[in-house]
Amino acid sequence: MRILHTVELYDPSVGGAQEVVRQISTRLAKRGHEVTVATTRLARRHGDHLDGVHVEQFEISGNAVRGISGEIDAYRRLVLEGDYDVMMTYAAQQWTLDALLGVLQRIPRPHAVAPCGFSGLHDAAYADYFRGLPEHLRQCDALVFHSGSYQDIELARRSGLERFTVIPNGADEREFGDESALDERAQDLRARCRIDADAPVLLTVGGHTGEKGHALAIEALRRLAHPRAVLIVAANNPLGIGCRYSCRMRALATNALTFGRKRVLLLDLPRADVAAAYRAADLFVFGSAIECSPLVLFEAMAAATPFLTLDVGNAAEIVRWSGGGRMLPTRRLARGRVGGDPEQMARAVDELLRDEQERLRLGRSGRRAWEQRFTWAKIATAYEELYEQLLAGQLPSASTQPADV
Repeated sequence: MRILHTVELYDPSVGGAQEVVRQISTRLAKRGHEVTVATTRLARRHGDHLDGVHVEQFEISGNAVRGISGEIDAYRRLVLEGDYDVMMTYAAQQWTLDALLGVLQRIPRPHAVAPCGFSGLHDAAYADYFRGLPEHLRQCDALVFHSGSYQDIELARRSGLERFTVIPNGADEREFGDESALDERAQDLRARCRIDADAPVLLTVGGHTGEKGHALAIEALRRLAHPRAVLIVAANNPLGIGCRYSCRMRALATNALTFGRKRVLLLDLPRADVAAAYRAADLFVFGSAIECSPLVLFEAMAAATPFLTLDVGNAAEIVRWSGGGRMLPTRRLARGRVGGDPEQMARAVDELLRDEQERLRLGRSGRRAWEQRFTWAKIATAYEELYEQLLAGQLPSASTQPADV
């Protein structure tokens, strides 16, 4: 197949949407398909081929609400005139879909859209956008949701959209498959970070965007009964400074107040060390304010690390699918955000730190579920099968979708 994927940001940019499209694209390319990704031009991206995938770059920014500017006509020409068999557009509220809203009916090939959560659904600025979006999506051949219960699929159901399927997210078996190698890298990371062998390690992963729950996790560490726990905040800076400065101040204050017995480590780790950090952790804690289907929970499962999470995105569904973690009490905030209480997070962490057998049970359950259903190899196959069905004229039907993955 000749496949076109469109996504606002792509490798070497780092983030959830980038990772999903990268995993699907590179794996399908390795299976012999011709895969092209249309995306935003990045100065640090060198060349137009990455790991077997052809990259078409455009100087475009914005979305339908903020306004779109740049090489819109060139992008539309690629979509309308390019020699592809099937295409998938990843994420609404981004120029890759929004620049096509007026021409969807003219796309000459099967077209799938993965809405990726509708993060602005509760934002008044997007009210008109979401009132009109279902009619646009009705012109697509298939919708791909990562959850059977999150707000994006619920909007599709309320709007009478029927051609959709559920394909979850996952974690990379090439990174997490070899447990003995993971253990070696985890021990090395602990040694480099000067973490005592008997000190419990908490981990949270997510960029310094101000939305990933770093402050909640740091404050929970301060309130832990356990006197020597270490919290690793593994985070890059996708939006410039973001919350990095405030995280640094909170970390310094925590380390000073506990005289270094409890420690917060703010680390911008290479990817291999991120995987090692998952394995090194006794618990993964996740306090993000807004998500669709968080990859980090699947990665914790893959590392056999139990997790505690707010009820964000489809986290409750992931807990049910995997048995690999527990939910934390969660508050509903404005614009679709959620929040948690650091005291409640601290109590939940302390409870699990005291119960090694329960941590092992949760970790093994998560790892087993990941091996069976949530590797990227299995998920790439699901996309491949969807594309083949679309090419054969077989459109998905909501009435035939399973209630669970």
